[in-house]
Amino acid sequence: MPAVRSYIYPPTERLHPMNRKMTGLPPKQGLYDPQFEKDACGMGFVANIKGVPSHTIIRQALTVLENMEHRGGQGSEPNTGDGAGILLQIPHGFFKRELSAQGIQLPAEGAYAVGMLFLPQDPSVRERLENKLETIIAEEGQSLLGWRTVPTNDELLGESARKAMPFVRQVFIARSAELSEELAFERKLYVIRKRSELAIRYAGEEGGDMFYFPSLSSKKIVYKGMLTTEQVRSFYVELNDEAMETALALVHSRFSTNTFPSWERAHPYRYLIHNGEINTLRGNVNWMHARQSLFASELFGEDLDKIKPIINPDGSDTAMFDNTLEFLYLAGRSLPHAAMMMVPEPWSNHEDMSDDKKAFYEYHSCLMEPWDGPAAMGFTDGTQIGAILDRNGLRPARYYVTKDDVIILGSEAGTVHVEPENILYKDRLRPGRMLLVDTKEGRIISDEEVKAGIIAENPYREWLDDNLISLVDLPDAPELPELEHATVQQRQQSFGYTFEDLRKVLEPMASSGVEPIGSMGYDAPLAILSERPQRLYSYFKQLFAQVTNPPIDAIREEIITATGTSLGPERNLLKPEPESARQIRLESPILSNEDFAKLRHVRRPGFKSITLPIFFPADGGEEGLRKALDTMCEAADRVIAKGHNVLILSDFGSDRDNCPIPALLAVSCLHHHLIRNGTRTRVSLLLESGEPREVHHFALLLGYGVSAINPYLAFETLDDMIRQGMLRGVTHEKAVKNFIKAATKGVLKILSKMGISTIQSYRGAQIFEAVGLNEELVDKYFTWTPSRIGGIGLDIIAEETLKHHNRAYAEQEGAEKELDSGGEYQWRKDGEDHLFSPQTIHTLQMASRSNDYKLYKKFSELVQGEDRKFLTLRSLLDFKKDRTPVPIEEVESVEKIMSRFKSGAMSFGSISKEAHESLAIAMNRIGGKSNTGEGGEDPARFIPDANGDSRRSAIKQVASGRFGVTSNYLVNADEIQIKMAQGAKPGEGGQLPGRKVYPWVAEVRGSTPGVGLISPPPHHDIYSIEDLAELIHDLKNANPRARINVKLVSEVASARSRPASPRAGRTSFSSA
Repeated sequence: MPAVRSYIYPPTERLHPMNRKMTGLPPKQGLYDPQFEKDACGMGFVANIKGVPSHTIIRQALTVLENMEHRGGQGSEPNTGDGAGILLQIPHGFFKRELSAQGIQLPAEGAYAVGMLFLPQDPSVRERLENKLETIIAEEGQSLLGWRTVPTNDELLGESARKAMPFVRQVFIARSAELSEELAFERKLYVIRKRSELAIRYAGEEGGDMFYFPSLSSKKIVYKGMLTTEQVRSFYVELNDEAMETALALVHSRFSTNTFPSWERAHPYRYLIHNGEINTLRGNVNWMHARQSLFASELFGEDLDKIKPIINPDGSDTAMFDNTLEFLYLAGRSLPHAAMMMVPEPWSNHEDMSDDKKAFYEYHSCLMEPWDGPAAMGFTDGTQIGAILDRNGLRPARYYVTKDDVIILGSEAGTVHVEPENILYKDRLRPGRMLLVDTKEGRIISDEEVKAGIIAENPYREWLDDNLISLVDLPDAPELPELEHATVQQRQQSFGYTFEDLRKVLEPMASSGVEPIGSMGYDAPLAILSERPQRLYSYFKQLFAQVTNPPIDAIREEIITATGTSLGPERNLLKPEPESARQIRLESPILSNEDFAKLRHVRRPGFKSITLPIFFPADGGEEGLRKALDTMCEAADRVIAKGHNVLILSDFGSDRDNCPIPALLAVSCLHHHLIRNGTRTRVSLLLESGEPREVHHFALLLGYGVSAINPYLAFETLDDMIRQGMLRGVTHEKAVKNFIKAATKGVLKILSKMGISTIQSYRGAQIFEAVGLNEELVDKYFTWTPSRIGGIGLDIIAEETLKHHNRAYAEQEGAEKELDSGGEYQWRKDGEDHLFSPQTIHTLQMASRSNDYKLYKKFSELVQGEDRKFLTLRSLLDFKKDRTPVPIEEVESVEKIMSRFKSGAMSFGSISKEAHESLAIAMNRIGGKSNTGEGGEDPARFIPDANGDSRRSAIKQVASGRFGVTSNYLVNADEIQIKMAQGAKPGEGGQLPGRKVYPWVAEVRGSTPGVGLISPPPHHDIYSIEDLAELIHDLKNANPRARINVKLVSEVASARSRPASPRAGRTSFSSA
């Protein structure tokens, strides 16, 4: 076996599974990163319920596929598809005929396997790779029957598809006598495939990047490629042969939303088709890789080491899901069981769910986290075929059952014509529910029956009662000694607290139990561009979902969310056993001092905690910080070897000589170190730190792997604020409870922005992007985090951390003893820089009052950073001035250029009537277009003023709250904008506080004066491309003259980037 695992998972090299180059994909470069490849698709299956094979099933399945052409994508060449394919049972009669013509006699059905294989076109390279595969087959004790070249017709393929086209071969393998069981043969084929991938595809072999098995099985075969839906039938000509028969078929049409297409990434995969996205993918892959060291299997035996890594490093999200599903199935679970583990129902808040079913899901949550995101999935093992929806039901799946025992499922109804009199019944899949057809038993098995059988396999409730511990059941424990109250301000300074943190963050959270709300328009610099020392958290930005991968409404859809998590060591994922439930259940990952003390002193069997200090010498600088991180990792390795499985990283008790390591750096460094060492799932990481106090801080720490957080200085600060009279009307206990409630809800809101429902899925998922950190730092300490622009390293992090620490412990007098004002949320003379400072605002006011163009130009220079204060990335850019000027007569007129100007979409109510109308008048005067925003518009503005001015906004916005949207509103539009997302708050809806909902605002918005208005993050009637197409259709009917556009948030994607939205006439896409 070639030693390639270190090549796939090196300690620091930037080779995350999603960053590996795949055939047809460019390498990571500039702003492009392959890990952001996404797709939206159409899927379906056709099956004879009684298991009767026929060519009719193939013909119907291909018709289903072709009728979902609109769900597939094409590139600039209409004959180059994003991908399409079909999965069948192995057509034994067809292959027996074909192989006989080559002089090869096939064994009985099921006693041999067929491998569908993509290979390079070069004959000599292909022969060498085939020889390597043959050697592995022989080493695994199986017999090669022969090879067959698959006849293909590439006449209809576009140039791009033909250029990337592999040579398609089939390999036939006979089952050895000792493998009497069907699944034992499938496991051996799996080993052969994994070994050949490691030896060829991932070992740097010439042509190895083209080596790919769409399928290798004794039961099923996959025909797929970089094809349009209609090309599958013509490219794979044998699909039209009447001798090709099957009792079931899965089909899939791929729409590469933000991706490059490739032959490998077409569906079906080996067990699965998928319409949707796995939003938690990074964490799922991290955890699966970390679990591998605990795997043990009687079924695989010594072969287990041959198949690692379980998840192939260059697959899409669906491919990685398929890798995991396949492994769980071959390791002993049924496909429905594995699907229930990976895509569980929302059980924690489900009041009507049976206790036995809750126990099943709760037990399996101790084994693995959900693979969360919008998903409709079809799956098959060659005998059973089924489908499942995610817990939110964010992808459609509808099906017919006919009187002649055929079931037809698709992403939409009507994908194949069925005579009405032949339809037995119609139905659809529901959120979290499963549909299963067993062709061996010849029946459809209901969701209830499938799950009841699986749930009854083991006494899960008994296992939980005997092993799972709730935090409230642990005895009280002594807390750490209180720090001297007189020095609380010194500790606040050491951790970078500002007066704004107290007033604008901690006070509202502790008073009301909700996250503070501020207005939009953040105009402070990025952390990398700030002249003030920054906390490490500020260099990370949250990612978000939009359009048909929507954010979740954490308020209205609370029932499908879960804040609970657990801690404790994991056990062997492959063996159901009571001890796997030996964990401690937490209702929230943010813990009070009292609750955290319980964990520090836990004395239950199976738990052994220890505290690791996270300090570095105050005079050590970069090298001191680096050595401290290495020492922390070495200490963790030692205590894990001694059996400790609850590691508490603590900066409690820092002093003049010992500076706290930035908590996020310590957590992520150790998290990835343990993943690389294969020991991550043997321990839980807890954090006791004075640094985190904002919701963003908690989200980052959870995202990089911590299980529980005790922000002790935040609680100490609340106590201090109560003592000083800064926080009135609450006791310390109530303030702490409110703070934890607000922080937990805030984290839930952040993960829901990415379409994730549970904190358990979010933990370790790293759904962030670094802005301003260099690649060396990210690769070592924040492995697999995208960072596109470079930036600072460990030296500057040490320097900025020490600036806070040294200020706290310096000999201070007067103002230096006070907390820094901050100035991040509101301009302060000694605070953070802002684009809109008193100077810039005064300059703009004077320019507008005096109509002075020179003053306006001065204002323009100030806000664009031309005064050498670089507050934005764009202020670092300049125009190229060495180009030949364009003759003025070739330039469009001023009037024509200005007609393209559009104002921002600020709603009436968020800004005043005077400001809103002035924008409209100004844009109408110059021939541009103003935008109403989502707050509607007073019908009186539709009539021009006596002086000829028009206060009517040309662009009318339709947002998720539908405020002010009436027929009169829509017909008075030149352009209608569907707001799916907004750059100022991506993944979130709008909010207008009740104090701003004046009677005249409420009248226009159709609401009640004084009542706050919230528009939800998603449109609750748009979860698919069909839903969006329907809204566009309705709006065009309301106003046929208006152009329709869809507003999205700008985000970096591939060079082929396009939103997953319908291609409708005169529909454009704008970004904010």
